[in-house]
Amino acid sequence: MSPSSPALLTDVDLRPGSPPILRADAAGDAAGWAAGHRDALRAAVTAHGCVLVRGLGLRDPATAAVVLRRLAARLMPDRESFAPRRTYSDGVHSSSKWPPNQQMCLHHELSYALEFPGLMMFACLDAPAGGGATVVADAAAVLDALPAELTERFAREGWLLSRTYNDEIGATLTEAFGTEDRDAVSGYCRSHAIEFAWQPDGSLRTRQRRSAVVRHPVTGRRCWFNQIAFLNEWTMDPEVREYLVDVYGADGLPFTTRYGGGDPVGKDVVRLINEVYEAHTAREPWVSGDLLLVDNIRTAHGREPFQGPREVLAALGDPVRLSDCAPTIEVSAV
Repeated sequence: MSPSSPALLTDVDLRPGSPPILRADAAGDAAGWAAGHRDALRAAVTAHGCVLVRGLGLRDPATAAVVLRRLAARLMPDRESFAPRRTYSDGVHSSSKWPPNQQMCLHHELSYALEFPGLMMFACLDAPAGGGATVVADAAAVLDALPAELTERFAREGWLLSRTYNDEIGATLTEAFGTEDRDAVSGYCRSHAIEFAWQPDGSLRTRQRRSAVVRHPVTGRRCWFNQIAFLNEWTMDPEVREYLVDVYGADGLPFTTRYGGGDPVGKDVVRLINEVYEAHTAREPWVSGDLLLVDNIRTAHGREPFQGPREVLAALGDPVRLSDCAPTIEVSAV
């Protein structure tokens, strides 16, 4: 039997409340082990939505980058990011910089873009002293658990993400678009179905309407696929929200979400979505050297608060077009 045989699936440890775990015996050659088991690992992600590989001994960015590149068909640049990342090498970044004492709510990476990663990969080089798990939840199960009236409205209208780029909160204009050239940013927005308006102070405000429910391009399963709760103003720490409204005004928040028709998403809806996510969350504390592979469409991910140093690399792999996921609303770029 070849080392890349999908029979490796039988070795996956399935426990309630935890992501599937596979224990690797890399014998000091993490890159070679990953290359030899690539097909089996990809099969595990297809079968379970995610898999945590323990025992690879990933300790440095260079080795982790080689492993990540061998597992993905292609890595994506990080565009339209909501929080800054440090770039280690092409396609390999730090995890999103988010206050360590705050929860990063469950979401799907770049679910507001026209092209997003089909595979998210996280390599833990240094596990935190406490907390900091990258948690996951099955998007189809979340969709089924949410009230039908709510999901039907979002399926019918989509969701609307509004952003104001500034240098204080979230990713800056340059970090999000990879350039500070206004003409280049404007061109990107036009070609990616993003409404935009430059403000007198030089800041940029954008709006983009997207489908909240999609079909997985491989399995055809309907998935709750968005960042409605995470990027909503009511998910912010109350004191942070109050400060931002005072400084920038209600229309100048760094990000917030609405129903696709423009109506506000209330605090109660945000709380409900996050409660359903929590009820379906699987978690496993990081151990230094771990690797987590996540089907970005089928499985939402988030990050718990933590104490102490934490170094987790991230790579966005295998780009998927929104148009290939049976979106429920039509989106057209110029």
